Amino acid sequence: MAASEAPMKRPRATATPSLDFCEGARALPVRRVRGGHSAELLDWVADEVPVALEYNGVSHAVMLATPLDLEDFALGFSLSEGILQGPDELYGVEEQPGPQGITLKLEIASGAFARLKERRRTLAGRTGCGLCGTESLAHVARDLPALPATGGQVLRQEAIAHAMSQFCEQQTLQQATGAVHAAAWCSADGELRWLREDVGRHNALDKLIGALARMGVQASEGFIAVTSRASFEMVQKTAMAGVPLLAAVSAPTSFAVATATQAGMTLVGFARGQDLVVYCHPERLDLGAQGASAAPH
Repeated sequence: MAASEAPMKRPRATATPSLDFCEGARALPVRRVRGGHSAELLDWVADEVPVALEYNGVSHAVMLATPLDLEDFALGFSLSEGILQGPDELYGVEEQPGPQGITLKLEIASGAFARLKERRRTLAGRTGCGLCGTESLAHVARDLPALPATGGQVLRQEAIAHAMSQFCEQQTLQQATGAVHAAAWCSADGELRWLREDVGRHNALDKLIGALARMGVQASEGFIAVTSRASFEMVQKTAMAGVPLLAAVSAPTSFAVATATQAGMTLVGFARGQDLVVYCHPERLDLGAQGASAAPH
């Protein structure tokens, strides 16, 4: 599927779950009170399960995630965490359901596995040492790739507003459950091209990064929009994907702003309707006459 094609939509849930199917959710009996009236009915509830990632037979991490697009999740997590340097280092992903959750068995290149083992040895060796706090903190902020310069081209403010306006229609799992976040890659003109959903905002972004890498999308030619706040990890994952602009519907943290500033990334928060706040590197945006006075509240 080419990057210019519309994003795949999931089955849309209805007010009567028994009449439809919603992937990533289950219909559970509830008692709802609205307007003073009580009723028993079925309601869609988002799935959340433990997902373990194994690399060449070695367990590495367990995440709580929505069991959708797990191949994209495995690839995106591996890339954003620096375990893989490119999608070609992932040879295969086997999904193994179990009574306690899902195990994703990843087969990766020997070079990538050697780097992962060295990283695990380094972290394990620092546990309990007198300097582990300082050295472990230094391990949190990885070296980020150089993000592309503007090249004289800027993104119009309206493109971000247009992208944000498409979330409601494309977030079918959120429409059904009200419990999930989304991350989307948008073209420079603000068209939402790829979207992934998950109960965890980091997971949704990892799924998106994996999808972009798997499809060979030139991620640097657009921007990423998210339905959450912009934390340090969200900025770091976006930079690792080579995307020069992150737009969030809510606020960033100070660590996120500092990281984006150092990485050369444009960080936008409170992107709601025609409003937004630019926290660093505004040179990528054409804000027009109204841009300078934007405020978060």
